[in-house]
Amino acid sequence: MRYLSTRGGASGRGFSDILLEGLASDGGLFLPELYPQVDAAMLGRWRGLSYAELAFELMSLYVDDLPAYELRAIVEKTYTAEVFGDARITPLRRLEPGVFVLGLSNGPTLAFKDVAMQFLGHAFEYELKRRGCALNVLGATSGDTGSAAEHALKGKRGIQVFMLSPLGRMSEFQQAQMFSLQDANIHNIAVEGVFDDCQDLVKGVCADRAFKERHSIGTVNSINWARLLAQIVYYFAGYFQATAASGEAVDFAVPTGNFGNICAGHIARQMGLPIRRLVLATNENDVLDEFFRTGTYRARSAAETQETSSPSMDISKASNFERFVFDALGRDARRTRELFAEVEARRVFSLTEPERARVAAFGFASGRSTGADRLATIRDVHRRFGEVIDPHTADALKVGREHAEAATPMIILETALPAKFNATVREAIGRDAPRPARFAGIESMPRRFTTLPPDLQRLKAFIAENGER
Repeated sequence: MRYLSTRGGASGRGFSDILLEGLASDGGLFLPELYPQVDAAMLGRWRGLSYAELAFELMSLYVDDLPAYELRAIVEKTYTAEVFGDARITPLRRLEPGVFVLGLSNGPTLAFKDVAMQFLGHAFEYELKRRGCALNVLGATSGDTGSAAEHALKGKRGIQVFMLSPLGRMSEFQQAQMFSLQDANIHNIAVEGVFDDCQDLVKGVCADRAFKERHSIGTVNSINWARLLAQIVYYFAGYFQATAASGEAVDFAVPTGNFGNICAGHIARQMGLPIRRLVLATNENDVLDEFFRTGTYRARSAAETQETSSPSMDISKASNFERFVFDALGRDARRTRELFAEVEARRVFSLTEPERARVAAFGFASGRSTGADRLATIRDVHRRFGEVIDPHTADALKVGREHAEAATPMIILETALPAKFNATVREAIGRDAPRPARFAGIESMPRRFTTLPPDLQRLKAFIAENGER
């Protein structure tokens, strides 16, 4: 299996190379040269496997430059009941007739990012030890990626983590999860701006090829292919739990801002998993909903990016979206490069009518959820079912319900536990969200972070001073 860049400037790379590299040298994102295909017989063999066994079988289709026993060891170390609180890792539960919730948020930081980040942490550690080198990991977070990455990489030898987050734009719980870490290899950087400023800084560092190589920069955002690879697994796991036999179709509803989570579903569908529709749910920052409705992708400025009660989706430039566009355009790297050059220059591109028709053939639906919708959905679920859900899951449920059909199971991806967003939960139901005992008093813990303006040179200087050499 070899990997290529969506912009055509890099190809023929192995998994272990792109694991550490993250963003391609031409500014594009890595994808496999082809998607391995699964058929009914293979799905039948995989049905009933444990989560770790399923992850190994699926990842083996994409990873052929690590010994199989090493990949198996990494996967078995990652997906345990001790880490995720349930032997199923991502358990499915029925909410209402035809609607199911896939629990992705039982890991160390109570967010779906743990499913991929725990794998990435072990994979980084293995590969760095094998090569005898070090890595400076750079990332941007709108809430959950940061804490998941830091908890997966804290204390790991040969790794320094530089995590950018928008100053004051995460929930108190999310800030506390990150900023309370005192490990010497964790560097939290609060950027005076919005998430898109953080994301642009990460891309700016990675675009400086000489700096990236000199300081051994790697990434943990969903621009890193290994993140997506790990996320593909839970679409298969959810499918097996929701169906009785291979061949039955399902729908998935996914809250998204950066297009990473739903991109993994797109790839699972391209592999042959019987997904009828992928339902994309945005909040008020509805760049992606607008695209699927109109064929125009219009990235918003920082001033236009709204601060909402589902803050992990307060994103107006979806870094992972390029992978889908590349596929939708028939893997035309020249056209992909042209469109995203327009985004950099003018913040917008529009597809031609034939291109819009190609996008429509991929089976996406989309919708938008507002602050009032979130409160109403959280309140409804609590009143009718005695459950409490977080605002991002509420966005997905609201939009998923709009597209649900009785004949096809609708699987809602639960991307975080409600304890991370207690203020919104309290507003909706008049009481605090349930909180695991280990997080008692986390908001009052001492915090350690550095504040920087959205200045690329200042960030580079900070990395150069504090990074692994």
